[in-house]
Amino acid sequence: MPSQTVPVGSRVGLHARPAALIAEAVGKAGVPVTLATVGGNPVDAGSPLMIMTLGAKQGMDVVVTSEDEAVLDRIAGMVAQDLDAE
Repeated sequence: MPSQTVPVGSRVGLHARPAALIAEAVGKAGVPVTLATVGGNPVDAGSPLMIMTLGAKQGMDVVVTSEDEAVLDRIAGMVAQDLDAE
């Protein structure tokens, strides 16, 4: 399955706000997407609570996986940007 490894861009990691934004985008995409820390177990990226269980901090690498390349690119881009920036 296609995947991309990207560093977490949000200043405080994948906490509630970034997790909610990512999960919302996955839900709208309508295809399965998983996130995992390198070497960790993948979680459903459509669930903000599951994303937060990763404990991913800024700069940590996260593996984004999806069968849909366009969705994969979009979600990987979201993980890599600072979703807390105003």
